[in-house]
Amino acid sequence: MNVGEHRIGRGKPCFIIAELGTGHTRDMGYALELVRATVRCGADCVKVQIVFADEILHPLSGNVKLPTGEVPLYECFKACERDLAYYRRIKEYAEEQGLLFLCSVFGTKSLDLAGELGVRMVKVASPELNHYPLLTEIARRGMPAVLSTGVSTEEDIGKALAAFPRDVSILHCVTSYPAPENEYNLRVIPWLKARFHLPVGVSDHSLDPMMVPVLAVACGADIIEKHVTLSKLGGALDDPIALDADEFGRMVRRVREAGEIGADEVIERMTGEYGGERVAAVLGDGIKRLAPSEEHNYYTTRRSIIALKSIPKHAPITRENIALLRSEKNLKPGLDPEYLPALYGRTASRHIPSGKGITWEDLNMIDQSGNFY
Repeated sequence: MNVGEHRIGRGKPCFIIAELGTGHTRDMGYALELVRATVRCGADCVKVQIVFADEILHPLSGNVKLPTGEVPLYECFKACERDLAYYRRIKEYAEEQGLLFLCSVFGTKSLDLAGELGVRMVKVASPELNHYPLLTEIARRGMPAVLSTGVSTEEDIGKALAAFPRDVSILHCVTSYPAPENEYNLRVIPWLKARFHLPVGVSDHSLDPMMVPVLAVACGADIIEKHVTLSKLGGALDDPIALDADEFGRMVRRVREAGEIGADEVIERMTGEYGGERVAAVLGDGIKRLAPSEEHNYYTTRRSIIALKSIPKHAPITRENIALLRSEKNLKPGLDPEYLPALYGRTASRHIPSGKGITWEDLNMIDQSGNFY
């Protein structure tokens, strides 16, 4: 996979992504200092999240428990929204420093902004792995993409990859914050490579700077993504699980070293440093499954069909009154996004409140033209 001057995959050095997340949104000065810290750490790439709240959540989503505590997530995302000029300044500065600029997109609005920025690759987070219209549009535009595969099954990954004829890689991930290191099951990495014939890496949300990234390289990871911050007490959503610049720099050096000395020696050294039982737990058995910490999030974290507004009984289902959103904990999820095309043209069998997940019971089985589904 070629991205700018970087080639990602077999025989190439591990590609290291410094995830700024939404931590850059404090102010521009802070954002540029984060970029400078990333340069000093030796990362290849700096990544931001282009957040528009309405692309991700319903306003009635309520509070969500994060490492920073209970937060009104929709309002937090609204506060993170920035314009094109803001992201352009960060991108230009990152590229001046020799870094590749990458961004996460969550819908067509953020994808459009990424396109205007001229980014060379976009990231799709684990909850968007079943946002099939977004995946299809990324592929249609010919944009290289890296997909996180947390809170997903083998079937989920296959469906997502079906949208991409080329220029895609995947990141093994545990969608939990922080993620327990003993649930990472890093031996899944060679299985994913053999199964999908693509570059495979790890998006790591565990707390230890070395354990998952270094052992992931021993398992053949082509990409390492980890959050970076100037302070774990900075107040940004992901700061508590991020590495500070010193930790991130040490991680980069150990990852580079691991790529040079070979898997057996890496595992031997990590065993001496952390103990055989702990290392074995992180390596796991290589069987792809939902991690225990993310099982209960499978339906609520991923996208489903949600009513954007109150839909009266017998009213038609349209693109204006439903959307693919994360339901999180306070809203019930609806049908999987793969059914979205089948909903247009139907009518509501009953009143559907705003924020409700759409189910088959909410829909008449005869469309406006009298056709039976």
